[in-house]
Amino acid sequence: MESKIPDFLTEQTAYGTPETQPYFLTFEDFWERKLWHQLTDSLVEFFRMPESAPQRLAIFKKFVLTFADRINQLKFASLGLMASTECADDKERLSFLTSIANKVDQPESQDAYVYALAEVANVKLRLPDLDGTQKDLAACQRILDSFDSVETAVHASFYKVNADYYHAKEEFASFYKNALLYLACIDLEELSETERVSRAYNLSVAALVSDSIYNFGELLLHPLLDSLTDTPHKWLRDLLFAFNRGDLTAYDVLAGNISKNKLLESHRVFLYQKISLSALTEMVFRRPPHDRSLTFAAIASETKVQPDEIEHLIMKALSLGLLHGSIDQMAQVAQINWVQPKVLDMKQIDGMRNRLKDWDAGVNQLGHWIEGVGKDVWAA
Repeated sequence: MESKIPDFLTEQTAYGTPETQPYFLTFEDFWERKLWHQLTDSLVEFFRMPESAPQRLAIFKKFVLTFADRINQLKFASLGLMASTECADDKERLSFLTSIANKVDQPESQDAYVYALAEVANVKLRLPDLDGTQKDLAACQRILDSFDSVETAVHASFYKVNADYYHAKEEFASFYKNALLYLACIDLEELSETERVSRAYNLSVAALVSDSIYNFGELLLHPLLDSLTDTPHKWLRDLLFAFNRGDLTAYDVLAGNISKNKLLESHRVFLYQKISLSALTEMVFRRPPHDRSLTFAAIASETKVQPDEIEHLIMKALSLGLLHGSIDQMAQVAQINWVQPKVLDMKQIDGMRNRLKDWDAGVNQLGHWIEGVGKDVWAA
């Protein structure tokens, strides 16, 4: 007679009973799986130790591959990825990782396949083979879209390589989006200080030069940006906040640093147009909703844009969805009824507080006036 897993073993609930599951483990099978699980976890722990680096590749090829089908395939792929760091060069690494991806390309282990294939794409990106990288990432995306849920590490691996691909292609908006998604999937402490600074720097530059990113809120609130505070790149962090509040004075002070980055330097004219738009939206934001009829002269004074360019500036803001409203060209007035929300710094929050105080005072004044002129009505 087969021996069943005793009732007192809590692990039984993970596998069910003969009546509730299509299969039921024997006592021996249960403990065999438990031992494979413990062995796998011990190997992962060992491979993560820096001292294990010289032995990883040999252990993986001579030991792990002998029982690859018996262990969790995602952990098997993880062991393979860690072992691949000891390959002689990227060509050998590509061959090694491709073999791992092919091995886990099974219907029941598609998460492990995506995990391995994303690293294959990463190696192709370094070679560089951008077309091959794009093809592998597209395959990963299709599989991920079919999942209801997947390990965070799998998503992190995909978003990391996807971000690096778009960075290489200089598609800044896509890089910005995928880089932030990658950061959302990891613990920031997992990154070295050097990598944190590098990622904060690249994200900041991408946010500034992108022609479709005008709201940096998610980046400004991310702790990663603080990595630039005690570095020579602190000016870049300050520049982002200057853009966020449309501070042209601060921009003029910080603009001398733009030449430190070739990409920013090549976009210098665009950057001034971008902060002019930010200055316009900030001007609208500071006004109460009932006082957003702006003359071209007032806009020129606030944004430092030439009078003959004001209409184009407003039309640009409207087309980008930064503002909603209309323009009276004859009267040279812009009527604004909506401004895009954004992250506020302490100075902007204080300004909002003062407007709320003014509004409260106005309501009280109106209440006292109604009370004063309507005494007879109230008495009746």
